Parts: sequence; C-alpha cells; structure tokens
Amino acid sequence: MRIPDLPTRNRWSAWAGGLLCATLIANAHAGAQKEEALADSVRGALAAAIADNRPVRPAFASGSERLGYLKWLGEMSRRLEARIPEPQVRVELIETVYYESKRAGLEPSLVLGLVQVESNFRKYAISSADARGLMQVMPFWVRSIGDGDTRKLFHLQSNLRYGCTILRHYLDRENGDLFLALGRYNGSRGRPEYPNAVRAAWTRWQYSEATVTIAGDPDPAAVTPAPVRRAVPPESPARNPFSPQRLANPS
Repeated sequence: MRIPDLPTRNRWSAWAGGLLCATLIANAHAGAQKEEALADSVRGALAAAIADNRPVRPAFASGSERLGYLKWLGEMSRRLEARIPEPQVRVELIETVYYESKRAGLEPSLVLGLVQVESNFRKYAISSADARGLMQVMPFWVRSIGDGDTRKLFHLQSNLRYGCTILRHYLDRENGDLFLALGRYNGSRGRPEYPNAVRAAWTRWQYSEATVTIAGDPDPAAVTPAPVRRAVPPESPARNPFSPQRLANPS
C-alpha cells in the first residue's frame, strides 16, 4: 500500500471532521461513474474478472478460519436484520458481499458501507443518473466490459461483481489512494462529501470477535470499560489480483 503524501494525509484527516455531516446523509448517493477510455489490456482484464463464473463458495485454509467466517456472518446478519427482515435474502447478500469483496481484494466492511451509501441495501434502486442496483453501477460498464445485458445489474452477484471490480480498478488507477478512488467511483474525485459518507458507513460494518456478545457472556454493562484510545483509520485494501499490472507481471 502506498504511503500517502502530505496532501492525501490532510484529506484523510479531514474525514473525521466530516463524519457528523455524513451521518445526516440518509438517502443513497446517486452513483455517477464517468465513462472513460480504457486501454485494451485494462479492458480485457476487467472483462475477464467480470466473466469469471466460479460459484460463490469461499475456501478456508482451516477449521478455525471457517469458524471465524461463520461468526462474522452471524454478526452481520444481526446488524442487517432491521433493513432486510427475510433471513434467506439477508444471508445471501452478506455471503455474496464477502465473496466478491475478497475476490477483488477489498474489505467486506468497506463494501457493505458502500452498499449502504449507494443504494441503502435496495436491490432494485435506480438513481437519477441511471446507476442501478446495490452498488449503483452505471450501465455503460456492462456495454464496455460485459455482455451488454444491463438487466444483470439487478442480479445480486452480477451487480456486486461489477461494483467491486470497478472500485478495485479505481484503486489501481489512484495507486491505492482510497479517498480518490471513492471520489472517482462517485464521479466527484477530490471532493470530501462522498468519501466522508462511505467512511462513516464503513465503521458501522467493521467487525472483531470482541464486539460479538454470545449467550452466557458477562453483561457488557457490568464490565469496566477499557481506556478509550484514538481510533486508527483502517488501511486501504490490498492490490487487485485481477488488475492489468498483476496479469502482465504475475508474482
């Protein structure tokens, strides 16, 4: 991950001041990615990432890793219950977010935050800019790197595949600068409002096992709280395994 230069540090430090403002943004942001010319190698790499039709089945290296995933899945389902009451629909969304975000080298909590800001978890949301679905993907992407069938933007996995691949592409273009990549995703590169909103939503979906209460655990209110420490912003995601750079120079 690239260490931000001073201007980038200043932009990110301004996020904290914008969190309160971001919480007031209740409606989904209209996605407005801008259509840009793509090099043939980039277009080919993105198209290959979109066309990969492997089933949504994460692989785990150990039983403990799988157990950690199941705990995360249960906690995310609990948090999302008020927004999506149907258990099957809710779990399918969370499982697909996990798979597609990990596949693109993104944090699932970031993608969940992006879904919240973009579509407020509405599968069939359409913005005033004609962006569609959960992560509000613009139809031109389907014509550019897909098969041209824009109806697929209302299919859960297809939409998240496009959204995660596009964000990963923007991160590569911005050399890992998440602030600029998020702005580019929204068509507002360099402005703080949209990154601030995603940042606020992202923190709501972050997870650690210490935050999960299990039946039989002590009452959290009865436990002496630990000293409050200054929050450290999460690191930007790792590089995209499907990026043109990786395909040209595999490591």
